[in-house]
Amino acid sequence: MSDGTAAVVTGAASGIGAAVALRLAAPGARLTLHTRASAGRLQAVAEQARARGAEVETVLGDLAEAGTGRSVAEAHRERFGALDALVANAGFPLLVPLEDMTPADIAYAFQGNSQSFFELAQAAQPMLAVSGRGRIVGVSSFTAHVFRTDMPQFPASAASKGAVETAVRSLSLALAKDGITVNCVVPGYIRKDAGTADSLDAETLRQIETRIPLSRLGEPEDVAGAIAFLLSKDAAYVTGQIIHVNGGLI
Repeated sequence: MSDGTAAVVTGAASGIGAAVALRLAAPGARLTLHTRASAGRLQAVAEQARARGAEVETVLGDLAEAGTGRSVAEAHRERFGALDALVANAGFPLLVPLEDMTPADIAYAFQGNSQSFFELAQAAQPMLAVSGRGRIVGVSSFTAHVFRTDMPQFPASAASKGAVETAVRSLSLALAKDGITVNCVVPGYIRKDAGTADSLDAETLRQIETRIPLSRLGEPEDVAGAIAFLLSKDAAYVTGQIIHVNGGLI
């Protein structure tokens, strides 16, 4: 998108979300950046974005809790008024096998990954509808597509992220009347920032790299590039699409 973009990016304290925020950061950009609890990391990203000329608001909150998504959108409206783009990146892999999952685990996965997407989209829709270039990008996961016995499996994450993809297709129809495009990016194994809670151990990652056709983990910037395209004027006629960024992983 051009300079002056007004955008909300969730899960912006590290990884893909941080990479997206810094791609959008430019003179005139108005960004609301969200994280669940990593306030220090988020402030570091915000300072980098401000150094590139963007105005930045930061918001903390757990999107698995009802009302947080609406609060994020409302914080943006109060600070900036206009909104051109929503990047619903926040989410997490639930690293729990089926036999150990509790009802609370399953509920949290769906609330944090899919229910929050609906809440964010609903809260953002009035602002996006008057933008003239409204964009929503959801972020799914390879876990909804890759089912192999030689790789870790995340059943609750797979189901809840699959729900995000279905929501994207549905909302692309519902919001087309407002000129809002709705698309989804599906990352493969992407390198995590050091110290993040959901990182796999180094040996597991080395084994996984050998099973990826491009023979490497993805970088956050790989996914941010695809998201930046979907937010751009070049993607004005792209909606309801699911785009995989996974190094050929199947």
